[in-house]
Amino acid sequence: MAEYPIGSAARMIRVAKDEIGVAETGDNLVKYNNENGLAWCGYFIDWVAKRAGVKKLPSQISTIQGANKMKEFGCWIDDSPEVGDLVYMGWGAKNHIEHIGLVVGIIDKKTVLTIEGNTSDKNQSNGGAVMVKERNIGKEIIGFARPKYLAFDGELPQVERPKASGVKLKGKK
Repeated sequence: MAEYPIGSAARMIRVAKDEIGVAETGDNLVKYNNENGLAWCGYFIDWVAKRAGVKKLPSQISTIQGANKMKEFGCWIDDSPEVGDLVYMGWGAKNHIEHIGLVVGIIDKKTVLTIEGNTSDKNQSNGGAVMVKERNIGKEIIGFARPKYLAFDGELPQVERPKASGVKLKGKK
């Protein structure tokens, strides 16, 4: 992974991409949360950031508190995301954050490509696998946060859009 500088958005994406397909071995039992049985989308983001060498990123284990910290730091973005941004989502009450992922591609003005932990096609925010998803601004996306990455002018890792047939999972569910 030496091709992407430590602390860069490119390194963050590369680390997350290498985890696509990892699945729980039991109910919320996964390496990202030390198999403690807790929902792990935020643990996944913290795990990826640590391995990518991203500094000064508050914990995202509680996605609501993580989002609030990013707002305090002046890193919150309502729209116009960039690759490398954190994306906060919810499906219940308006503006209630339930889930987090990493933006790895911009499809169009209203759709982003993400890598997320603890998701599936059946349960978006507690589904048990690391997957690539397409998410819609103004629908499930509540907002974005831009970590303070180290600069990198090279090409970013490319992530393919999900195929309708599903993803092969590493591990068992």
